[in-house]
Amino acid sequence: MVYQGSNGVMQAELVALMRDVASRDETAFKRLYDRTSAKLFAVVRRIAVSEAAAEEALQEAWVRIWNHADRFDPAMASPITWMTTIARHAAIDAVRKGSERVSKTTVVIDEELAEKLPAPGSTADGLTGPQLRRCLEGLEPDRRGMVLLAYSYGYSREELSRRFDKPVATVKTILRRSLIALKECLGGR
Repeated sequence: MVYQGSNGVMQAELVALMRDVASRDETAFKRLYDRTSAKLFAVVRRIAVSEAAAEEALQEAWVRIWNHADRFDPAMASPITWMTTIARHAAIDAVRKGSERVSKTTVVIDEELAEKLPAPGSTADGLTGPQLRRCLEGLEPDRRGMVLLAYSYGYSREELSRRFDKPVATVKTILRRSLIALKECLGGR
């Protein structure tokens, strides 16, 4: 069955390209890249912390697609679904690798995080970036680190538990108490 995908590429064409890529056809690989790279970049960009990390993850995804195209089975998934899964895993791997560059005990409010906070003078539900920064800086370094890693970088409680060498229940309590302290600092918003 042939259908038009969300990016306007015919599934039958993608299946044929995947078959050719599995045979190490570089021209087919370039055509596959041209037809799907924008969609795959959008997938990794939603996961990666920065555009540079997304580009690195996408490059890794394309290497994996090239190396494992012979494993693609059109009876199991559509080509775009198969490639999206690979891209998603590459992005998650890149985030995990990159996150190790963040200090284990102290997370500073860096430029990347500053971009996520409201701009000075602007309001987001009446909250300004400097207010939130001041409140975050009022937390103990470990607590601030946990909050930032959890809510800005997407760490799970289990990942924080391993990173800070504390039980999951303790991490949960620290996050909850830290959020209460932030709320109080921000005037009960």
